[in-house]
Amino acid sequence: MAVLVLGDQLHPEYGPAADADRVVMVEATAFARRRAYHPHKLTLVFAAMRQFRDRLRESGTAVDYYEGETFADGFDAHFETYPGDDLVVMESPSYGTSDRLSSLVKQRGGTLEVVENGLFLSTREQWDAYAGDPPYRHENFYRMMRRETGYLMADGDPVGGEWNYDDENQQFPGEGYETPDPPRYEMDETTREVWEWATELDGSYDTDPPGPEWADPEPFFWPTTREQALDALDSFVDERLAEFGPYQDAMLDDDWSLNHALLSGAINVGLLHPGEVIEAVIEGAREQPDAPLNSVEGFTRQLLGWREFMRHTYREGMPELASANQLDATEDLPAAFWTGETDMRCLSDVVDGVRERGYSHHIERLMILSNFALVYGVEPAQLNEWFHAGYVDAYHWVTTPNVVEMGSFGQGIFATKPYASSANYVNKMSDYCGDCDYYHTKTTGDGACPFNTLYWEFLDRNEDRLGDNHRMGLVYSHLDNKDDEERAAIRERASEVRSMAESMEL
Repeated sequence: MAVLVLGDQLHPEYGPAADADRVVMVEATAFARRRAYHPHKLTLVFAAMRQFRDRLRESGTAVDYYEGETFADGFDAHFETYPGDDLVVMESPSYGTSDRLSSLVKQRGGTLEVVENGLFLSTREQWDAYAGDPPYRHENFYRMMRRETGYLMADGDPVGGEWNYDDENQQFPGEGYETPDPPRYEMDETTREVWEWATELDGSYDTDPPGPEWADPEPFFWPTTREQALDALDSFVDERLAEFGPYQDAMLDDDWSLNHALLSGAINVGLLHPGEVIEAVIEGAREQPDAPLNSVEGFTRQLLGWREFMRHTYREGMPELASANQLDATEDLPAAFWTGETDMRCLSDVVDGVRERGYSHHIERLMILSNFALVYGVEPAQLNEWFHAGYVDAYHWVTTPNVVEMGSFGQGIFATKPYASSANYVNKMSDYCGDCDYYHTKTTGDGACPFNTLYWEFLDRNEDRLGDNHRMGLVYSHLDNKDDEERAAIRERASEVRSMAESMEL
């Protein structure tokens, strides 16, 4: 029996590949043409696959590596050489993938055994024992996972006496704050070959939007090998963990990485296992007296809690979640998301960062990008497609619950209110507003910040849907205090904002 290894399962020590005599891998370029992927994402995935192949061969494992347009082409070649071959593969977290692979293998006379994916920390059985009926609650799931794994637990209680330290992790750094530069990895011959192919790809970027110049192909610096990923993990623990927590929600226009780990891409292709990452963080904190518990817990919650929670809520919500749109949002995604050309300093800076690096941190994703799209009224599926196109760590199982549900309040499978915000939040947690052409204190009239205008218009527009939401009683009481004249002015300014966005004059 041979082990089929997918492009997001590249860990040598987990799953059936750990002790396999023969491994099968398929590099299908149709994946790259399916949507407008960032060239850094394509480079990361395909280079990491080739690096993993070479590592296995060096260790004595036979690897049948097929390059073709589609998975079907790869399987055609494989089963011509190995008629009736029996394969085993870890389950893909993305909806329908394992079923499609099984069908392709069966059509060619082979068999495919699908086993539990060992690159996650929770099982379907654990989820089923916890979940109950939706809406699902992340905090309850996170506490269950803490108890199940023993991470940050002592005698059945959370270390430090508290389950989370969110209140300590919403600080903004003072003037002159500097963070260590994150590691950058030079391309070897294998990675450079892929990078050159990805930057010249004829297909996914030949449309407008996004157009061929949507994303910057260089500099590429993400880890593509297990050794590089481990080095990146060590760098985070040694240099940035201590101050990760307090400033994890902050946004600075001249510091894109702050103290974030920048490991999500490596974890999502399987170069790192989330368990070994958490354990490295916990062990590293023991050796660093200046690494506060709020940093360690905040990081652990993102991997042990949120990432695992996303995987399961995606599975529970699909296929309906992908097209969920309970607020009936119908606006097209503004061109500024592709070009970065807008006088909104926050939106421009974050979009430019995604174009350059295929990355922005979680608050920029939620409170700048998703928040703007939400109050603007963007159809959730369009926003999800953009996230898929933009990020090195994007996979359907990751983006869909985060963007469609959390960011767009699409289904209500776990989100209990929309994450809509005015410019107040942006001003509090960033340095964008001070030098912006828009006024973060104005809601109507010339120069009014679009976040303010669209926020109140969003509440007005969705009052019938959201007015009875118990978590939104306070904000709707503020809306009630606005008279008809003020509401009319808000609607007028919102119409102006959308016209400006459509004409690329925002």
